[in-house]
Order: sequence, then C-alpha cells, then structure tokens
Amino acid sequence: MRQRPIEQDKIERRHNFEPVESNLTEEQVKQEASRCLNCKNPRCVQGCPVNIQIPNFIKALKEDKLDEAGEIIRQTSMLPSVCGRVCPQERQCEGKCVLGIKGEAVAIGALERYVGDNTTPKTPQIIPTGKKVAIVGSGCAGITAASDLRKAGHDVTIFEALHKFGGVLRYGIPPFRLPRTVLDREIDSLKKMGVKFEKNVIVGKSITLKQLEDDGYDAIFICSGAGLPKMMNIKGENLNGVFSANEFLTRVNLMQANDEKTATPLKVGKSVAVIGGGNVAMDAARTSVRVGFEKVYIVYRRTEAELPARLEEIRHAKEEGVQFVFLRAPKEIYDKDGYVNGMKFEIMELGEPDQSGRRSPVGTGNFVDLDVDTVIVALGTGPNPIIQKSAKMDGIEFDTDRKGYFTVDTETRETSIKHIYAGGDVAPVGESNAINAMGAGKKAAKAINEYLTTL
Repeated sequence: MRQRPIEQDKIERRHNFEPVESNLTEEQVKQEASRCLNCKNPRCVQGCPVNIQIPNFIKALKEDKLDEAGEIIRQTSMLPSVCGRVCPQERQCEGKCVLGIKGEAVAIGALERYVGDNTTPKTPQIIPTGKKVAIVGSGCAGITAASDLRKAGHDVTIFEALHKFGGVLRYGIPPFRLPRTVLDREIDSLKKMGVKFEKNVIVGKSITLKQLEDDGYDAIFICSGAGLPKMMNIKGENLNGVFSANEFLTRVNLMQANDEKTATPLKVGKSVAVIGGGNVAMDAARTSVRVGFEKVYIVYRRTEAELPARLEEIRHAKEEGVQFVFLRAPKEIYDKDGYVNGMKFEIMELGEPDQSGRRSPVGTGNFVDLDVDTVIVALGTGPNPIIQKSAKMDGIEFDTDRKGYFTVDTETRETSIKHIYAGGDVAPVGESNAINAMGAGKKAAKAINEYLTTL
C-alpha cells in the first residue's frame, strides 16, 4: 500500500501558511522504498526531465544509506526538497512507474523530498578555470545552471531583479506548498560553493547585456522567467480589485501584503473569482482562502476532467472550501465607483478537441452573473521583452518566436547570439514547471561549459 504523509487539518490550515503536508516518517520511507521493483528498464528515469537515477536512490534507502541516496539524487538535481514538493510527478516519474499500471505508483516525490530534507549536500572541491558566467534570474533554471557551472570551476554570478532570491519558487509558490526555509537552504548551499548573488538588478535596465560582456563575462544564461501576465481583454479589467495572479501571489508571498502592518497591505473583500484552472490558479485560490476571503471561486471554461492543475492541488483546494465553477467564460467585470461589482460569464459547452487534446469550449449564447468583489486572472504569462529591447539598442538582436520567446537550440539552449543562452519560461520547451526549467538549466550549463573550454 502506498504510504501517504500526514496532512494538516483542512479547517485549521485555512487560517495559516504552514506546510499542508509533513514528510513521511522513517518507517513509512522504508515501507515505500520496499515497493520499488528496481526495474531493469526504469521508465521512471525516462519520465524525469533531469534523469534522476530513481531506482538507485530508492535502493540506497532500502539499505538505510540515506546520505548515499542524497548523493545519487544530487548528481543530477540540485533541488530535491523543492522538486519533491512541487513537481507534477503523476505526469512524469510516477506516471511512468510500472506499479501504476494496475495499482498505485511508488511515491517517488515523497521519497525525494524526504532525502532532500534529511541530507546535506557536500561542498565540492572547485578548480578555478578563470572563466566568468552571468546568470540572469535565480529561479529553477538559474540555480541548476549555477550549480553545474560552479562545479566545473567557473566564476558564476546570479543577477536577480527582486530583493530576495528564488524567482518564481519564492514569489509564485506559497509557503504552504514550499516552505521558505527549504528554499533558503538550497540557495545557501550554492553560496557555500562560491556562487555570487546580486539582488535588485534588472538586466535590461540596471545593467545591459553589453555591459555584462564589457565586465568580462564569457557567457550569459538568460532565465528571467515569463513575468508578463496574460489578461482577459474584457470590459472592466482595469477596475480596482482586479489582479493578475503574478501580482497577487507576489504581494502576499514576497511582500506580506496580507499583514495589515505591511507598507503595501492587500484589500481583502468578501468574494473572489480566480479565472483559470492550472496550478497557479490553485495557488491563488488557496492563498485567497488564507488571507480572509469568505467565498473563493475557481472559474474554468472547460470541465473538471480538463483541469490542467495537479490532482493533489485540486483536492486540497476543495478540502479548503474553494468552490469550482465549470463551463464559464468571462465576458465582463461590472463597475461600481471604480471597483469590481460582479462578473458576467457566458455558459460554455465542450466541442471538438484542440491541439492540446482537450475538448474546446464553445459558447452557448447564454449568460450568468457571479457576485464577487475581487478578480484574480491566472491564465498564464508571457515573456517580458525588456532584455530583448535593451539588447537591440546595443546592436544585439535576438531571434524570437511570434509570442516573443527566445528561439533556442533545444539541446544546447543557445540563442541566435553566440555565447548567450536562454532557458526556463523565457524559452519554454514542454510544460512550464520547476523540473523542466531545471532540465533547461542543465542543458545550458553543459553547453556553456563546452563552449568555455574552447576559449
């Protein structure tokens, strides 16, 4: 039987930001590890974007070799405590597990999290190469690339636009899913390796790519995230009380806007509609519960079967009182004295599948209102063009796709400009999540290291 962590009471957790789940106990870890079949052809490894040797680390757990398990994971993943909590294992490693065909997959994520939380990475011996690398952004891709490049002996500096490090892991993911102590621990291990961190630096404003080159950086890896929110483009979207999920989560997670004593407090109304069905929508809705909204709705234009969010996040949201409203497409936000005063939705029905394989929502011509005073738009993000525009002024012109993402070589992550690489949400390949960003960071680091050895 698959082992499950103890969860905080669903009523109590509505009022705090403490982690919802605890780690498995030592005994649970042994029982869960014993379920692994140690397949000769481990499909779970194939399902992991960074190819963690999953059967090997689980085998070490079976043999009570916890530190060895940590070393095995960290050969390919710098962030086991993070990935064990936020990766969509059901669509990746666990989704490939043979046991999942007729029963329940091994709880790989929970085992990885346990190992990450209970082992300390060894600080490697660094043999300096004299080469310098600038990394733009301190999220998953940047942290991963920095680790690999520093191990190779290069002088690595991470430039972060915000006043704290971690990128979307810090400002986007709430602490009840990813405790800040975990994130701080991972960043501290990089600092011990000698990676330099510079905060409050907006590359493209505070400093340009040309200036980084002039400062002696031999290669640059751009992984600044996709910080430009996608909005609905409907009437009333500019009213007070309308937030992008990015803004809402950043204000709460990074600026403590739910604390009345903060310099930028959040005005909490009675009811909020979160538009979208992904993990960010779940984070925004569950955060809304905790900051004090009496009614929290997730409004999605398809049905529950098409929700892209993790099943665990959907379950937690329901347990915490979030109400799901399906087959509704936003059409207008009502105005009262400049503030949100309800929303108008068109009732949808499902038509033929689209490119994603999900059935497309089709309007019925019938409409319904929803009584809310706050709206949070969680429809995804696009690339902020600040770096490309700044570079163009210096004569550096990147190839981008029609949406503005960097065009890169899928294996090396090199852009159209030699020695400049891009990864993560500014140059996405596949689903936007932590582990795929880490995969991009590893590919970029490998290519950068190979390039630097030619200089």
